[in-house]
Amino acid sequence: MDRKQSCGLRLRWVISLTIMLSMLALSAILVINAYMGQRDVLLEASRSSAQQFASKLDSETLRLIQPLQSTLRLLVHDPLTTAEQLEQRLQRLPVLVEALRANPVISAVYIGYPDHSFWLVRSLRQSAFRRSVSAPEGAAYLVQSVEAATTDRPQRARWLFVTDQLEVISQNDRPDYIFDPHTRPWYQSALNAQAPILTAPYLFYTTRETGVTLAFKGASGAVVGIDASVQDISSELARMRPEQGYELVVVDRLGRTLAYPEVEKMIVRQAGGIRLATLDELQVPALDQLMSQSSKPSELIGYTAEGREWYGVRVPMLALADESLELLMAVPAEQLLANAHRHGQRMLLWSLAFTLLLLLIGYWLAHWVVKPLDQLSEKVLALTQFDFSGSVQVRSRIKEVRDLSGIIQRLVTVVQHFQSISKTLARERRLERMLPDVAGDLKASMEADSCAIYLYDYDRHALVLSTVHQPQSITHCFPETIAVDEPRTSYQVAAVRDALAEADGVMVTPLKGRYKYPAGVMVLRMNGDARVDGDSVSGFLEELAGSAATAIETRQLLEAQEKLLDAIIRLLADAIDAKSPYTSAHCERVPILAEMLVDAACKSESGRFNAFRMDEQERYEFRLAAWLHDCGKITTPEYVMDKSTKLETLYNRIHEIRTRFEVLWRDVEIAYLKGVIESGAEPQLRERRDRQRRQLQQEFEIVARSNVGSEKLPDDDIARLHKIASRSWARHFDRRLGLSQAELDRLPNDDERLPAREMLLADRVEHIIPWGDRRPPVEASNPDNIWGFDMPLPEYEANQGELYNLTQVYGTLTAEERFSINNHIVQTIRMLSTLPLPPSLRRVPDIAGNHHERMDGDGYPRRLDAESLTVPERIMALADVFEALTAADRPYKTAKMLSESLRILAFMSRDGHLDPEVFCLFLESGVYLEYARRFLKPEQIDKVDLRQLILLSRSVKHG
Repeated sequence: MDRKQSCGLRLRWVISLTIMLSMLALSAILVINAYMGQRDVLLEASRSSAQQFASKLDSETLRLIQPLQSTLRLLVHDPLTTAEQLEQRLQRLPVLVEALRANPVISAVYIGYPDHSFWLVRSLRQSAFRRSVSAPEGAAYLVQSVEAATTDRPQRARWLFVTDQLEVISQNDRPDYIFDPHTRPWYQSALNAQAPILTAPYLFYTTRETGVTLAFKGASGAVVGIDASVQDISSELARMRPEQGYELVVVDRLGRTLAYPEVEKMIVRQAGGIRLATLDELQVPALDQLMSQSSKPSELIGYTAEGREWYGVRVPMLALADESLELLMAVPAEQLLANAHRHGQRMLLWSLAFTLLLLLIGYWLAHWVVKPLDQLSEKVLALTQFDFSGSVQVRSRIKEVRDLSGIIQRLVTVVQHFQSISKTLARERRLERMLPDVAGDLKASMEADSCAIYLYDYDRHALVLSTVHQPQSITHCFPETIAVDEPRTSYQVAAVRDALAEADGVMVTPLKGRYKYPAGVMVLRMNGDARVDGDSVSGFLEELAGSAATAIETRQLLEAQEKLLDAIIRLLADAIDAKSPYTSAHCERVPILAEMLVDAACKSESGRFNAFRMDEQERYEFRLAAWLHDCGKITTPEYVMDKSTKLETLYNRIHEIRTRFEVLWRDVEIAYLKGVIESGAEPQLRERRDRQRRQLQQEFEIVARSNVGSEKLPDDDIARLHKIASRSWARHFDRRLGLSQAELDRLPNDDERLPAREMLLADRVEHIIPWGDRRPPVEASNPDNIWGFDMPLPEYEANQGELYNLTQVYGTLTAEERFSINNHIVQTIRMLSTLPLPPSLRRVPDIAGNHHERMDGDGYPRRLDAESLTVPERIMALADVFEALTAADRPYKTAKMLSESLRILAFMSRDGHLDPEVFCLFLESGVYLEYARRFLKPEQIDKVDLRQLILLSRSVKHG
């Protein structure tokens, strides 16, 4: 902003200051005039306050003394005054206790008897006094008894502690307690008085309270006394003191302090006891100086004390026990005048407050006028800083301001929707979600009734309605398809206008991007108040349409590539399934089952799966991995994958061996005929011929049975096979004829003579196929092993020896062939690792290649344990095994029942092959049953005991 433009007076301050200065001048005149008479008023008020304090203290004194006199007159007539024994006096204990309860100022009630006996009841209200007399727990009153000596007994002093229910809880003899009431001033004064006497105030030794004693002699000669505390007068002085600087004190004619706000200063401790302090001993110079001043009663005088100016007043009080009392009050002059200053300041503050109120009113008026303009200024400044988040609309009764606000708000709305469109075009990956958002923002920014987007379909030569955004209350007819002769821009625009049959109020903008022809058109149907013409609007829509077209073309290309990738992957999976009838549809069903399990894991809220979630991209990654989990099988020889007999390679070599048996059969026949011709002993020769034929039949039957490999091969059959293998036959043709160079390289170079003798079951040199340059890097020690494989490698790539294959104890596969089959997972990882996968698909090789790993680390190809396997990889392992167990399209085995398959899975989970948690999820979520109903034969689905299977999977393996 230009500095010159920022200088100058603001309108709101000009209006406000004018009102404020006028009111300040008027207020100053009124405040000065009022302050002139304030000082005299405050001085008079101070003098009157002192008189009121004295009157109030007099009233307090009368309030204390008068009730005590009534109580005293009643007690002198009580039978207690004539009681001689402690037990008789204790019977009247409730009377004295009631007197203590009725008047809190009574400290103690006591009686001095003519025979020098003494009886006192004191309340134990004060904690300090309780500690000093060692009062037991629960004691409420102390009874002090002194029984005078008689001819029968000596003087006896006792202390009794009594509860609030007047039960004696402790009684102690106190021989050290020597007290004679006849020596006390209150007793002596009461003997000669005809009315109750009142002592001068003094300090009680026991309770450290300031008080007086009332005493009265009864008809029996006993004197009843009451100690009354006047401590409340000091408390009243503390309450009456207006401020901390004021000094108040009550003194007698001798200058002794009878009441002072700070009670502890009134007590003077001497070697012989304690007493009330004098005014000098309080060490308050202002009060000392006031006491020495001669003045009229209740006259406010000024004086100096310790270099400070003071105002003081002495006010006489009612006499107490013929003692003249006086209230002294002193206040610092600056403090007294400060009251006047405060009063003046208060008036000034009121004036200022009123002025400020008018200032606020003026400011509010100015603010009411200027605020909308300030708001617009701030919001426009925010727009220059690219902040379009807030609303620019402001309220104002000024038409120009209101119109300007609306225009700026319209601009902000357009920019916000344009930002939203840009964000949607840049971030949304799916075309079906992107286009509705773009249409909605475009409709809102242009204030149109509706917005539709058509995409051109090259196969149908038509514009297809992709999305339409309009209010539900408005019905516009947008055709689902519009036929277009050619994809050129003019044809598309003309076809839309013709289809809508309305040129007015409709804007058709082609979605032209990087390609020669537009991807489609945007259609805006405007309302009656909106502008639909103008180069600026058309230019804006063309630029927006260009961005949208580029985004649409990109999304269409990405979707096409994704569909192509999916199709190639499915094509590869179908090719693998079609390659062998033994794995038909395996690559298709495993992904379905695996995704069902992933859905169940994402919905689960227990155990390992509580925090397991997969977003859309992770699901796509998992889906690709599931379809590619067996892609390495494309490298596995078909005869290995489909090997259903032990002698099968590209064909079942049992036929060669049968031919050899046929040769031997004919050799037996020829030997028989020759023997008949030469010797003529036909019966014996026939018997030998038949015996040899039967032996050949039996031996071939053993070979044929062993070739099937459906059961474990017994040791006896293995021995018989070796014996059969030792039988020879004559070969009359050169075995090198008709062989390939690779086969010739495996044959020995020695010259043979025909006919040659060969074994009936041969393990020849040419049957062994070495690795050569094709040795796979699967051993952990192999430097070329960059994938972390850890698999044992057979010595040879293949061993096609006939006896070697026939003597395999279990199944039809040799160790070399088993490795070849297991090697498919190695090839899967190697193939997928070479692909230039984007970061979002980098885990495809691991998910696809780890489904043969085990939880206990004994799997292949990397021997990973449970800590190294993720949830998707564990799911893949279970899905692969369960599909293989339940598949009904395997020619080499019968389909297993559902309960049997699940029981096998439970054992595998228990033995560390599969994850027990995934297996339990498989059961508890019902995925096993849902999959069974879709892909298993009805006769395979039998009753399943889920509880038993779960317990079995989590049990500990024994043995």
